[in-house]
Amino acid sequence: MPENTAATSRRSLLLGGAAVSAGALLTACTSNEPKSAGNPAASNVPAADDKPGTPVTIGFAGPQADHGWLNAINQNAKDRAGKYADVTLEITEGSNDTATQIGQIQTLINKKVDVLVILPADGKALTQVGLQAMKAGIPVINLDRIFASPQAYRCWIGGDNYGMGLNAGRYIGEKLKDKPGAKVVELAGMDSLELTKQRTQGFDDALRNYPHITKVARQAADFTVESGQARMAQLLQAQPRFDALWNHDDDQGVGALRAIAQAGRKDFLMVGGAGAKSAMDAIKTDDSVLKATVLYPPTMAASAIDLARALGQKKGVGGMSELEIPASITLYSAVVTKDNVDEYLPTGFN
Repeated sequence: MPENTAATSRRSLLLGGAAVSAGALLTACTSNEPKSAGNPAASNVPAADDKPGTPVTIGFAGPQADHGWLNAINQNAKDRAGKYADVTLEITEGSNDTATQIGQIQTLINKKVDVLVILPADGKALTQVGLQAMKAGIPVINLDRIFASPQAYRCWIGGDNYGMGLNAGRYIGEKLKDKPGAKVVELAGMDSLELTKQRTQGFDDALRNYPHITKVARQAADFTVESGQARMAQLLQAQPRFDALWNHDDDQGVGALRAIAQAGRKDFLMVGGAGAKSAMDAIKTDDSVLKATVLYPPTMAASAIDLARALGQKKGVGGMSELEIPASITLYSAVVTKDNVDEYLPTGFN
């Protein structure tokens, strides 16, 4: 799963979902008010749109798609690039090996692509190749896992790990607000990742607003079905009663649901994370403990292609007055429930 820093989240521009998707990159800033002659900057900003423009070759490099979310990242990038007649996408074979990914990016630099979109396997380890691209005059869209230096990218776009935890905690808090002595448990992701720490911190901070709720247990899995099943079985054995579970990742949540079904437990509610289609289907069916999932939208890859195209065509983002694309964009972690699942199902990943 993705990794970024809390500091970046705080200084980023908050936009919901794929806020800079093709539909949002409008021809100009629009308003119901008449254009003012006294504000030419706001009305004459060149903004990217769907009409063919200057051809742009975008290089895309990401890690190995060994997780449903990462596979959805690649697919979103390909699908969005395919909608533009003026975009040529040069996509590398994903790798989790730092040296291999650096080599793949250097190949794209040598090909002199117009813009690079990079989701690094390790942001810190790939910072130098991001700097190399920028020094070569190739602007970089840094996707999700952030480089160690802002000089290594022109624009960062990614998810809000702290916000995931915060919104999961708020949802659970509201569901249990009338239950004295409520208990919750947490099935986290890999503790070696900063993103896991941020998600847990957001969750804990949200629960502080509900002093009657106590987090009684936490287990860390590793984003796989097998680890989710094993760690959830341990939680169920150790905790005979609790009222809610937050699971950081919907892939490992498949295993968690298996363990819950095997134990015959139906006495609590579960909130997932990331936005897998399987989770949304279960929420819509409403025949299990899973009642919500908090998004970490892979549509960010489509938005990164939009941003790269705008950058390559020297245009801004529709709906904004600035001549340039933003320096950073943080996507909102929406909570998907039975009430709104139909809206988000098209974005669910396998």
